Amino acid sequence: MRHVRDRIDREYAKPLDVEALARGVHMSAGHLSRQFKAAYGESPYSYLMTRRVERAMTLLRRGDLSVTEVCFEVGSSSLGTFSTRFTELVGVPPSVYRERAADVSGIPNFQIKHVTRPIRNQEAPRTDANLTWAS
Repeated sequence: MRHVRDRIDREYAKPLDVEALARGVHMSAGHLSRQFKAAYGESPYSYLMTRRVERAMTLLRRGDLSVTEVCFEVGSSSLGTFSTRFTELVGVPPSVYRERAADVSGIPNFQIKHVTRPIRNQEAPRTDANLTWAS
């Protein structure tokens, strides 16, 4: 399972699906999904989308790419699916995140990564979350 997780981490921007991942470790897609979920608490697809959202958050904070460009840069082929999953994990749509993330100056990188990490295995609260931190 570590091989599959490492492949997802390394190739998140490439077109990956459970069948391709399963072939790489000589398992059926169903068996891989069950084993991966038992080992890591989420499906391979969910893990892949979390990686893509994490990378998208970094690109959106940079501010030099549009949401559509970020979507395709991280390997998503559908802006709608990407935006929906991003909103589920982060709590705000990518466009709102990009606007709010533009003002993170003065915050050390290790804190930005910790505070802006997407939520796994649960849906983000549907609040008007913002990216302002107490000084």
